[in-house]
Order: sequence, then C-alpha cells, then structure tokens
Amino acid sequence: MSRGNKIAFQILFWLYIAGVLFLCFGHFDNTPSVPASFLGIPTDKIAHFVMFFPFPILAFLAFDQFTESVKSTLLFTGITFIVGVLLAIGTEWGQAHLTDYRSGDSFDLLADTLALILGSILVAVVDIAKQAKKPVSAN
Repeated sequence: MSRGNKIAFQILFWLYIAGVLFLCFGHFDNTPSVPASFLGIPTDKIAHFVMFFPFPILAFLAFDQFTESVKSTLLFTGITFIVGVLLAIGTEWGQAHLTDYRSGDSFDLLADTLALILGSILVAVVDIAKQAKKPVSAN
C-alpha cells in the first residue's frame, strides 16, 4: 500500500474514533424515532454492533505494516481487539459516570464486544489468506 493511502487510512481511523465518541457522548434531543427492535434485536444493540464492527478493519488498514506473518497477524488482531474492548468499556463507563443524559449498559458492551470479535476474525482470516498467496522470498 502506498504511503499516501496509509496516511489516508490513518486519518480515516482517527475520524472514525472521533465519530464513535461523538455518537456515544452526543446529546441528541431531536432525533427521529426508530423502532425499538429489528428482527427481535433491540435497535440500540444493532447500532452498537455497527458502530464497533469497523474498528478492527480500520485499524488493520491504518496499521497493517505490523502483520508480516501469521503470528504477527494474530498478535496484531489480539491487541486491536483488546484496545477496542477498552474503548467500548470506556464509552460505557463514561456514559454512566460522566453524563446525566446517557446510561451505561452491559448489553451495549456485549454488542460492542461481539462486533469486535467478528471484525477481528474477519481481519485475521483475510490477512492470513493474503499471506498464504504471497510467494516466499529467499533471504
């Protein structure tokens, strides 16, 4: 990936983080009403899933230079997952303790974590498959 693309993905990653924080801590009074559930799943849990699923993907696109082997890919996705969970815990804690208009919810954290797990697995599988297709270079 070119240096320009790498910088663009890093900027996109940090804009994404800012967007997550805005959505988690914003005070939205005049938003349109949405159904309470979709296919039996609470809509706010779907929103949390959708919000956190891109985290491992964008982190990979921004910082994939650390994944040259299967071992490094698994380490990178593991660390990315842990950082994502810490972000999710931080947002839920912050909503519960730093705002009077939001509340922390363990089921939101569960939806965030599930999204992070699936996004991390997707990144690991795609990167390992990409590595398997690369010709082995002789040193």
